[in-house]
Amino acid sequence: MFVRPERRGRGIARSILSELETWAGELGFLECILETGLKQPEAIELYRKSGYETIPNYGQYEGVENSVCMRKSILK
Repeated sequence: MFVRPERRGRGIARSILSELETWAGELGFLECILETGLKQPEAIELYRKSGYETIPNYGQYEGVENSVCMRKSILK
């Protein structure tokens, strides 16, 4: 997800993330798992504030030192 710098700080990314979580729940998924990078501190903070927890890197991200993998339960 990317929000242009001049549009940041308006809750756009949070709205997109929330909509994606809702959609995933409607499709029957129980959790959301994502990957971001250490050089994306704003993204990491958004995900943490949105209830995501850091998990061990998975799949293609295993052993990638710059990757940060996160997970959130979306059970309703």
